[in-house]
Amino acid sequence: MTALTSKSNITFADLGVRDEIVRALLESGKEHPFAIQELTLPLALAGEDLIGQARTGMGKTLAFGVPLLHRVSTDQNRPLTGAPRALIVVPTRELCLQVFDDLTTAAKYVPGPDGRKLKVTAIYGGRPYEPQIEALQKGVDVVVGTPGRLLDLAQQGHLQLGGLSVLVLDEADEMLDLGFLPDIERILRLTPDTRQAMLFSATMPDPIITLARTFMNQPTHIRAEAPQSSQTHDTTEQFAYRAHALDKVEMVARILQAEGRGATMIFTRTKRTAQKVADELGERGFKVGAVHGDLGQIAREKALKGFRNGDVDVLVATDVAARGIDIDDITHVINFQIPEDEQAYVHRIGRTGRAGKTGIAVTLVDWDELPRWTMIDKALGLNTPDPAETYSNSPHLYTELNIPTEAKGSIAAPRKPKTRTADEGGERTERAERPARTRSRRRTRGGQGATGHPEQVDGAALNEVAVTELSGTGETSEEGTDEAGGAPKRRRRRRPRKAATPAAG
Repeated sequence: MTALTSKSNITFADLGVRDEIVRALLESGKEHPFAIQELTLPLALAGEDLIGQARTGMGKTLAFGVPLLHRVSTDQNRPLTGAPRALIVVPTRELCLQVFDDLTTAAKYVPGPDGRKLKVTAIYGGRPYEPQIEALQKGVDVVVGTPGRLLDLAQQGHLQLGGLSVLVLDEADEMLDLGFLPDIERILRLTPDTRQAMLFSATMPDPIITLARTFMNQPTHIRAEAPQSSQTHDTTEQFAYRAHALDKVEMVARILQAEGRGATMIFTRTKRTAQKVADELGERGFKVGAVHGDLGQIAREKALKGFRNGDVDVLVATDVAARGIDIDDITHVINFQIPEDEQAYVHRIGRTGRAGKTGIAVTLVDWDELPRWTMIDKALGLNTPDPAETYSNSPHLYTELNIPTEAKGSIAAPRKPKTRTADEGGERTERAERPARTRSRRRTRGGQGATGHPEQVDGAALNEVAVTELSGTGETSEEGTDEAGGAPKRRRRRRPRKAATPAAG
């Protein structure tokens, strides 16, 4: 196993990467490779099988993406024909989109067959099959996808894997945790034995090592740091507080007002808690989004897009989304609920302190979570087995996290009643701006009002006043007005006419 601990001044061009890829990387601000990339590229460019191991946020995507694009676009023995030449398998939809974006950026100037650009496509669940099938039929060179959807399309005959030159398994340990190992094995059986294989992972549990031995040919195992180095980022300052469940949102609201706080991720264990926290923070005035399994794919992508472009600066997520967000400038990670184990903890806090930047990770430990936290603390050597009891008004919380003393639990201005705007002309006026009713409308019996006398409407005595009906609908209105704001519409029950008296004959 080879290890490398530091980043040198070598460039992607120095490593022999084709000019078009180097140009695209330069335009995106990437000139010098990170440790895992620097050591991986020479072997991968030569077509060797390898296992890349590095902590989250150390640049594994380009470690396999750059040599993959280089090899499929320069292999004279296997020219591009529109059939997939490379396949990257990832565990989550979010990571699929992230890898797709990174490869599309790097392949910006790489020529493909018939004069077109190299085609990269994403295949994942939660979206209709038809556009993905159509993309495959038009011809693709590189496919990024999640196991379930890839296997479905392969078994239906839409995805042809027999012509692959390069196969990559990214975040293999996460795929193991999510139960995708059987699907991965089925996909591997559909690929040729002669393809190059690369496996990348933050951790290497035994089942992943066994899998690597079965489908790889004498792989080189590469680590981007020394084996004795900490599993958690040295550039991330970590805090743990014992917090009461009912006070956690108050604590988070104050942490979000810390000096220098930028993009922030908040992690929960359950989907319900993620949405609840997001809703409560939104009501307190924070720009917050949520990503969890109960949301549809379109809603999840919208939240991630808002987080990436800055429209949202707080993202509440479950662990499923932990590896699908690759943003270098996340300043804070907050564990609202502690993760299941130490590996999940490493992946969560790996969202900050990336690319050489510093970050802050805060873990809120409820009383019933203390045993699990003690196990995580011992496994990672954090030396905080018994976090200090902390509340939203505890002075040490403000001091340690650099929170202004005047910070409160909300930054929202008082809500004003909604007013009707010009472009809402066709919409119903809000209840807050409706005029008060001038009289009560009661159901009467026999036409008798509260006084026992027939009700008077427009000066006429009626036996009964029917409930007002809204024009064009089957609904009723409490206010007695139609949706256009016009005069009340009333329906009267007419008295039956008396039969005419026959004339005397």
